[in-house]
Amino acid sequence: MPKQRAEQHSQVKGAVQMLSTTVIGCLKMFVPCCLYQHKSRNEYPSNFIMIMLFVGLMRFTTVVLGLVSLKNVAVSFAETVKSSAPIFTVIMSRLILGEYTGLWVNLSLFPVMAGLGLCTATEISFNMLGFSAALSTNIMDCLQNVFSKKLLSGDTYKFSPPELQFYTSAAAVIMLIPAWLFLLDIPTVGKSGQSLIFSQDIILLLLFDGCLFHLQSVTAYALMGRISPVTFSVASTVKHALSVWLSIIVFSNQVTILSATGTVLVFIGVFLYNKARQFQRATLQAMAAEQNHKALLHDQDFKASQSH
Repeated sequence: MPKQRAEQHSQVKGAVQMLSTTVIGCLKMFVPCCLYQHKSRNEYPSNFIMIMLFVGLMRFTTVVLGLVSLKNVAVSFAETVKSSAPIFTVIMSRLILGEYTGLWVNLSLFPVMAGLGLCTATEISFNMLGFSAALSTNIMDCLQNVFSKKLLSGDTYKFSPPELQFYTSAAAVIMLIPAWLFLLDIPTVGKSGQSLIFSQDIILLLLFDGCLFHLQSVTAYALMGRISPVTFSVASTVKHALSVWLSIIVFSNQVTILSATGTVLVFIGVFLYNKARQFQRATLQAMAAEQNHKALLHDQDFKASQSH
């Protein structure tokens, strides 16, 4: 029964988060406010609706698969599966954006992933359906981040973070409503007399959680527009590791050697990643300068031969 009630709370929280970020996004888009002044556009891309439905479908799939994994495996196991996100992001960034990542950058991702795996290695439970759902959620989330990066930094048309957040959230909610009716356990009083009771404090906490989720969502889109998807994935991994320690502080959970070692490994991996990115950037700049120098010498030799 406690596990069932925990699942009910998680499902309700997911529904409130998506509805809240859609409603708040709508207010920011169409009601003037001090936080964001939306600039009306004269035209949108011809495939605008299809693009928003596609990203919304990815968000919809991520939420539904997340609920499925939550029902079948422990949260710690799902977080361990998420530690593979940087590798999937590297592959998708290469295929979709054509973004190049060097050998040293790729190698630096392994300590980050291994560290998060150690942080969440306790209470691991395996279930094939839950594992498949968690892995699919991870892949879909990486695909969504890479595709959102493409929309936020497009050549012909750039979406702003609030625009992308609102339109994709609205599309996801439209598709989520039928799924919620089937997957969301409506609180009812059973034979044991147990029911999911919403007190005033719980309602206020749910609303506050919805506002925080909206801020997190908009901030994530804003970061996607400024950094590469791989860097964003590494930052998300650090966030997951810090959330483990935050749970230790807030809920007085026991600190394990694996958690401490994993956290240290994550930060070492992030340090190595930053160094590898700097090395890769310097190498690419040197190669570009060398090519420009060769092209300049070639032009000078050509002009000299023409003069003779």
